[in-house]
Amino acid sequence: MASWLIPAIKAVLPHVGDILSAAKPAFTKRKPDAAANQADLVQQQIAELQSAVSQQSGHIKELAAQLENTLTALEKAAQLAEARLRRVLIFTAVAAALAIAALGVAFLAVITL
Repeated sequence: MASWLIPAIKAVLPHVGDILSAAKPAFTKRKPDAAANQADLVQQQIAELQSAVSQQSGHIKELAAQLENTLTALEKAAQLAEARLRRVLIFTAVAAALAIAALGVAFLAVITL
């Protein structure tokens, strides 16, 4: 099992009840004996649908804002990681050049003795 799966499950479990309650249909159900109140029932269902659409629109806007913030943070982190990688690459090249120079000096010291 993946090592990240257990913490993810532990993070999600407390919210399962909320997720299930949100996933349940929240709309008015038709009753078989309510044929006389059909117009009222349709109006009530329309109002509930409009309310659900407006809530969904608000949630989508909130998610879009969070996604934008996340992408901005990821871009900054990627730029920082790229700068660090460049710096490490330069240090590695300098260290390799110094090591080659040291080997050359050692080789010359051995030859001249």
